[in-house]
Amino acid sequence: MAKKKKAPGGNTICLNKRAKHEYIIEQKFEAGVSLTGWEVKSLREGRAQLVDSYVVFKDNEAWLVGAHFTPLLTASTHVVADPRRDRKLLLHAKEIDRLVVAVEAKGHTCVALALYWKNGRVKCEIALVKGKKLHDKRASEKEKDANREKQRAMAVHKA
Repeated sequence: MAKKKKAPGGNTICLNKRAKHEYIIEQKFEAGVSLTGWEVKSLREGRAQLVDSYVVFKDNEAWLVGAHFTPLLTASTHVVADPRRDRKLLLHAKEIDRLVVAVEAKGHTCVALALYWKNGRVKCEIALVKGKKLHDKRASEKEKDANREKQRAMAVHKA
């Protein structure tokens, strides 16, 4: 049986690059996302943004707030599409309890890092994070620059 080739862009729909810059990531979780039909079609086209999205816990449920799914003109003609609506995240009760305790007690927050496809379903990678201070951001920038310089030096040396 032939293996199925992966899409050129991979399975990733969108990333929240700003979260990696603004926060120290402590623990990651994978959650399913409850979506409507037009949202799935929009995600297949790659029309989603997670820039200011975060996770809120209400009534022992997790909700993705602030994610923007741009509606397609052809897919959402008969539906009133709200691109910024809150979307329910599907997690196990133990995971929700662990996240709620950490967010309330330790001063952490929970943000969305990525949306991706897994076995034909949309998954959201969420993370328990702590805010970085300005000096932490500067240190991580210096570290990235140093690593980039090392890679350049190695590439020049090999060539």
